[in-house]
Amino acid sequence: MSVPSYRPPGSYDDRHRQLQRDLATKQARRRQARSESERSALTGLALFGIVGWSVVTPMLLGLALGIWLDSRWPASWSWTLMLLLLGLSLGCLNAWFWIEREQKR
Repeated sequence: MSVPSYRPPGSYDDRHRQLQRDLATKQARRRQARSESERSALTGLALFGIVGWSVVTPMLLGLALGIWLDSRWPASWSWTLMLLLLGLSLGCLNAWFWIEREQKR
């Protein structure tokens, strides 16, 4: 019957195993952070494009309609300016709803 050799708690083998576990944990965290950051960057870029178009489209439609109305029915006020501001307001409201919906996901 052989007697197992005694190793103090802070021996080289124990520290080496602990270091390996710590490094593996850090490496796994680093891999996860990289994959999440890539997704969030692409998602953020897509959301930026969607928000941009949801503001610009109603604004340009209001601008075009305002120019057309100003050429057909001139008035003391500017149809172009009023419809541009209305389109901007609707676009911002639309973008706000898009962002709210994306944050809930």
